[in-house]
Amino acid sequence: MTRAKLPRNPDLRDNPIALKAWIQHEAKTLGFANLGVTSPNVSDQLPFLKQFLADGFAGDMHYLAENIEKRGDASLLLEGTTSVLCVQMNYLAEPPPHRYVPEAPNQAIVSRYAQGRDYHKVVRGRLKQLALRIEEQIGPFQWRPFADSAPILEKPLAERSGLGWTGKHTLLINKKAGSFFFLGELLTDLNLPFDSPATAHCGSCTACIDICPTQAIVAPYRLDARRCIAYLTIEFKGIIPIDLRHGIGNRVFGCDDCQLICPWNSFAKLSAEIDFQARHQLDRLSLLDLWQWSEQDFLSFTEGSPLRRTGYANLMRNVAVGLGNAPADPTILNALHARLGQLGDIVDEHILWAIEEQKQKAKRIDVTH
Repeated sequence: MTRAKLPRNPDLRDNPIALKAWIQHEAKTLGFANLGVTSPNVSDQLPFLKQFLADGFAGDMHYLAENIEKRGDASLLLEGTTSVLCVQMNYLAEPPPHRYVPEAPNQAIVSRYAQGRDYHKVVRGRLKQLALRIEEQIGPFQWRPFADSAPILEKPLAERSGLGWTGKHTLLINKKAGSFFFLGELLTDLNLPFDSPATAHCGSCTACIDICPTQAIVAPYRLDARRCIAYLTIEFKGIIPIDLRHGIGNRVFGCDDCQLICPWNSFAKLSAEIDFQARHQLDRLSLLDLWQWSEQDFLSFTEGSPLRRTGYANLMRNVAVGLGNAPADPTILNALHARLGQLGDIVDEHILWAIEEQKQKAKRIDVTH
């Protein structure tokens, strides 16, 4: 019979200020850029969520209407929760162009957060390691880690813990690190001092609203997901509305435009995480390269990747839209025709649209010459 390991520093539990400082230090050694602490209750934010749902802005994301009360009070997910440890993990592999959205119409644009390993596993795994390190120091305590994986209002919690403020594009912005980072939460029954909420610093800037290709930011701090490219290319499983297809351009999984244009991302920090480096050339694949993927290629290349979420057929649907938006090219036209009837009715509808777009552009070139 093995003897239970005794905690290294049990007295630390009785010194909340010192314990919090120690936890913050350990969090940084695990790759977190920041850690703040707040109360589990953000129920005062529920009216905003309910209005979002009432306006229909959630589209087909019906799960957002579930577990409403839990979203407002994280202690309902772990009884006895007194402190939520909110963490920030940067994910940029290379510096973004400053206040500029690159023009590369033949490239398959994959949002930067999705080019590497699935962040859910990375962030949640590190939070588990952090909890185990705390236990080594002070002994057992109640804890549960989350990373975009439960009915939690992550941004309000992060804002209350001082990690940043919610920008007009509805993403969290940190004054010293921009917005290219993931959030995670560790629910605990530890009694730790709370951090002061972050203050907002968007001012009169409307760059994110103005740049949105599909005008999805309908007002400051109000996003209609039904128009958002991230929703349309990842969450939405149906036929993309024709009036939004030109705006989608060549973005096949997500969209970074509102972040790229944000002046605060001049302070964006690079990540040292190898897991967030681009895999399988997802930062430079052409639309035609991606169009050639078989379903087996998709399963192989997206193992452990956020791209799995959209599914093979929907990714091909997105690529078909991108090919329709690309400059006129007989090679693209041939490639589109070659896959008609292979990928299902929904994808075929987008292929036919893309073929017509390519033909119309080719006609305009002929007229001008």
